[in-house]
Amino acid sequence: MMPNPLPECSNERALRVGGMTRFTNIDYPHKLAAVVFVQGCPWRCGYCHNPHLQPRQFDEREPALDWPEVLAWFRSRIGLLDAVVFSGGEPTMDPALPGAIADVRQLGFDVGLHTAGIYPRRLGAVLPLLDWVGVDVKAPLDADARYDAIVGARGSVRRVRDAVRMVLDSGVPCEFRTTAAPQWLADEELLRLASSLANLGASVYALQLARPAGPGRVPSAAEYPSVETLEQLGEMFATFILRRS
Repeated sequence: MMPNPLPECSNERALRVGGMTRFTNIDYPHKLAAVVFVQGCPWRCGYCHNPHLQPRQFDEREPALDWPEVLAWFRSRIGLLDAVVFSGGEPTMDPALPGAIADVRQLGFDVGLHTAGIYPRRLGAVLPLLDWVGVDVKAPLDADARYDAIVGARGSVRRVRDAVRMVLDSGVPCEFRTTAAPQWLADEELLRLASSLANLGASVYALQLARPAGPGRVPSAAEYPSVETLEQLGEMFATFILRRS
């Protein structure tokens, strides 16, 4: 069988790639994937694991990856990789994302997306092109002030509510996840957040314990969240996942 031809980049303005993980089995459920980290995010979450991806411009110490070269590497992995995940940063911030997804689909890969729901209209435009999506939900969907404090931007939760409903209505397989730390979310807030997602119809939820930025350690399950909270979370969803650093 003739291999798929290498697609030309579908965008006059190529995707701004700030980094890449070439092989992972944890970023797309049950598939061996590569992750493309898109440069840029308007939010400033204090626990962000990729702060170097927040500015839209590239750090000279970590130069950009050329999208056509990334595509060439993907072509060399046809039959070896199952999927490509676009993460960030916030990938929907980049207007070149739909074309980049089309490039990857042309090579035969499944496509996943990690998003915080910052741009629901842009998310809606790419949902029909996706095979799976992971949505970060930072705080209870009825806690406007708390959400704004965590992400460092005003009026954030309205967009996230729209994005959550859009993903659930789309029928695209999805996971909702929350990065949690006791200084940001108390157990009661975690339960309120999770309950609102379950009531909307979410069936897969992951709790990710934040990795400390400075000296210290990740709290154990006995400390945060409580065992009782974890049990209640497990009862709300068909699939509940606890992730530790």
